[in-house]
Amino acid sequence: MDNAGRIQRFSRWLALLCLVLIVVLPVTLLLYWTLEPPEGLAEQGQLAIGAIKAPIETWQRVAGAALSLLPVGMLIAGLLQARRCFLLFAAGRVFVSEATLCLRRFAGWVAASVAAGMLASTALSVVLTINNPPGMRQLVIGVGSNEVFTLSFAAMVWLMAAVIAHGQTLAEENASFV
Repeated sequence: MDNAGRIQRFSRWLALLCLVLIVVLPVTLLLYWTLEPPEGLAEQGQLAIGAIKAPIETWQRVAGAALSLLPVGMLIAGLLQARRCFLLFAAGRVFVSEATLCLRRFAGWVAASVAAGMLASTALSVVLTINNPPGMRQLVIGVGSNEVFTLSFAAMVWLMAAVIAHGQTLAEENASFV
């Protein structure tokens, strides 16, 4: 099989993987917030294991799930863009402006998801400890290596898409001179 055929076949698999993630991510997140014990939920709010002193109420689980769905929803929007891009590649449309735009949008949604995730985890720390006795409630603000890595990855994808778009513009200009 030639290189173009391998790219098309692999792109079809990646488009399918994106679709699976689009469906599985919100379902598993909702199951997590429904079934996870308080110790596990504490991790979502970047809290220590024993930070939650009062029983978790239903409204806290619902609020936690809603807060967690915001960055996941943004990631899903990015995965939709990635899927569109892979479907274009699968159709043999690699160096087209639509694919470049999808890559840029994917990078933007991933970056937005990271930012929303940092805000959501801060809000989660408050939601999960709000029923603690006075003096035991927490507000946690944190940026970890995962966030830094993911933002760097999004920036690299965005820059690669910008370089490809610039190359497309130069190719179109050169073609117009001939």
